[in-house]
Amino acid sequence: NLGWKLAQVVNGTSPDSLLDTYHAERHPVAARVLRNTVAQVSLLRPNGYIKTLGDIIAELLTMEEPRRRFAAMTSGLDIHYDLGEGHPLLGRRMPDLDLVAADGPVRVFALLHDAKPVLLNFGKPGELDITQWADRVQRLDAKHAGDWELPDLGPVAAPAAVLIRPDGYVAWVGEGTDNGLRDALTTWFGSP
Repeated sequence: NLGWKLAQVVNGTSPDSLLDTYHAERHPVAARVLRNTVAQVSLLRPNGYIKTLGDIIAELLTMEEPRRRFAAMTSGLDIHYDLGEGHPLLGRRMPDLDLVAADGPVRVFALLHDAKPVLLNFGKPGELDITQWADRVQRLDAKHAGDWELPDLGPVAAPAAVLIRPDGYVAWVGEGTDNGLRDALTTWFGSP
């Protein structure tokens, strides 16, 4: 979260205010990790009431929904940054999907290896114009034939496009238009 933001500010791509988003995003996550750690350690105490609580939790974890949510929480895959209203992907880690692009198959996370943001367009090829950010943001027209599923939410509607930050989190979701794309590009990756 911090590394790519520091790089953008140091390179003069983004304003210093981008660094302020680190605290806003990560402080609630750290508080939640601390709370969850205290809860897990508490379950290890030798106490009859705690053992009963542990037994109830173990029973809950035999069910699909609680097990999925617990796994997402303990792995950090349920982290959701408040980036506004809209599609459930917004502010969440992008799933590592198998994509098909003009150059062949590729996985989403492979596109992030260069620590550059990626705009994935699942709609009409060439539909989204980011020419002014082309030096900073990769653009790829691609298709995904499978389901869209988030670890903590389950299936979600397939978006028309997503803008993925270098840390793998979705900064913008297009649902048939480019509304808000320019603002998201400017906020996260600097003015054109």
